[in-house]
Amino acid sequence: MSASEHQHAAWLEPGFWERLDRLEQCHKRAQSEHEQAQRGLERLTPREIEELRDAWARYCEVIAELDRASGEFEALHKCAG
Repeated sequence: MSASEHQHAAWLEPGFWERLDRLEQCHKRAQSEHEQAQRGLERLTPREIEELRDAWARYCEVIAELDRASGEFEALHKCAG
């Protein structure tokens, strides 16, 4: 069987169509959630936007610190091991 015949055969398998249907449903759900989130962001007041930016900046700082600390733990573990 050639590569093109093998690809064609995969399209004919029922499992392919089931996976395609699940993927389409997942995509539609994610797209809908994205649109809802976007509408929610568009309704924010300027004060809420600033609070959100501040919270996001703080979150990023905390994650960076956590990443640094985790790296130090890992380096210490490698040196001790």
